[in-house]
Amino acid sequence: MKTCLIDVGGGLRGVYGTGVQDKCMDLGIVFDSAIGVSAGAGNITSYLSGQRGRNYRFYFSYSFRPEYMSMGNFLRKGSYFDLDYVYGDLPMSTGENPIDFYAMKAHPACREFYIVASEAVSGKVRYFTGDDLGFDDFEVIKASCAIPGICKPIEIDGVRYFDGALSDPVPVRKALEMGCDKIVLILTRPVDRLRDGTKDKLMARLIEKQFPMAAHNLRLRAKRYNDSVAYARELEKEGKVLLLAPDDITGIDTTKHSKESVMRLYGKGFHDGARIADFLK
Repeated sequence: MKTCLIDVGGGLRGVYGTGVQDKCMDLGIVFDSAIGVSAGAGNITSYLSGQRGRNYRFYFSYSFRPEYMSMGNFLRKGSYFDLDYVYGDLPMSTGENPIDFYAMKAHPACREFYIVASEAVSGKVRYFTGDDLGFDDFEVIKASCAIPGICKPIEIDGVRYFDGALSDPVPVRKALEMGCDKIVLILTRPVDRLRDGTKDKLMARLIEKQFPMAAHNLRLRAKRYNDSVAYARELEKEGKVLLLAPDDITGIDTTKHSKESVMRLYGKGFHDGARIADFLK
């Protein structure tokens, strides 16, 4: 049996996935493979490194700093989230919250760790791998997290990238292509809450002139998300997928939160993560 962990991210709502993965560490659950989208990719790095509680500090503490996200960042650097700070300064070996890089690379799932990004110009999906992560080099995580209209695209080897959720927001089919038999899928909004696409369409207008294919992907994101969740629910009936999602998001949005809401959503994830052990038996 081959297992896979998927964390689809969701900005600050990603703290739910952090709770799930901390519970996995407590239970000694080891997946064979993993796929991360946007903030979900960042979450998975700490799960692979075995650093329980590390990601929680990003949401509960660092995310309230202006260096992390602020209009000042946007005015000075063109990005509301300063991804160079979040996935550069903080996790560096000399940073405030360093990743245990060698422990991460030694985890069995790092050999099949896919990080989803979207090419800004062509709109094509790109699945980076754990091999693309280097010591003090998390550029591919930044690429997966670059939300259009909020962040500038991240350039890697001459190609610019936006958030992976534009092209493959819920990569269940990718996991099946990898030969996975049991898939734990972490969503960060209630499973029955469909995306309506209104915000995506507004963001599409902002980037359409410079990145028309990325704008096209934004307009399709809600449908792709909703269709993929519906497919995952069918797979759940067959026992192939365990779908974990909060019953409510405690007032957290992609860029809005409070310390109380962070604690509550993390707690929901930690509680729900206990379901994984029985699913994988």
